[in-house]
Amino acid sequence: MRYIFAMWAAPMALFWGWFYLSLNDMNFGYVMFSRRMHDFFFQLYGQMLGIDPAIIPGMVAKTCIFDGFLLMALWAFRRRGEIARWIKERWAGPVPFERMQRVTEAGPKLPAE
Repeated sequence: MRYIFAMWAAPMALFWGWFYLSLNDMNFGYVMFSRRMHDFFFQLYGQMLGIDPAIIPGMVAKTCIFDGFLLMALWAFRRRGEIARWIKERWAGPVPFERMQRVTEAGPKLPAE
């Protein structure tokens, strides 16, 4: 499961890192991170898709959020037994005082010296 998360998170980190740096023109001398390249790519994607380039980052963000929820649902499905036990323990409430007192009175069993 961690490989699936890594295979999802790595491209997201690369894209959003590039997006932030190029949007703010933090290019460090590289043309790829320049604002001109940022505008060029989104203009190109907008022309290919036939939509306004300004809405593409929002569409990508919505897709990333949806993918994240999809991965969380897959993770929760795989761990449904552990999650169900955790919920049952939470809903059971605190341990009754009488039961807790019996446990503490018995004390731990130590080996005879």
